[in-house]
Amino acid sequence: MLVLSRHRDESIMIGDDVVVTIVDIRGDKVRLGIQAPQDIPVHRREVYDAIQRENRRASQLQQEDVASLAKPHKQMD
Repeated sequence: MLVLSRHRDESIMIGDDVVVTIVDIRGDKVRLGIQAPQDIPVHRREVYDAIQRENRRASQLQQEDVASLAKPHKQMD
């Protein structure tokens, strides 16, 4: 892990396209501004983790899903 010290209004670059700027510092909280291309998703870690959990859950085949496939569907005339 790279650890950097920055003051308010100073920035760091991640690659050529992502800029992270220290917007404000209040006590033990730091506000960051992040500029990134629209095709690069930027999330807080807890939101990212929730998205990953939901994606894993959605990709798993559930027993009730399999059971519903075995039932014949009525055709409408």
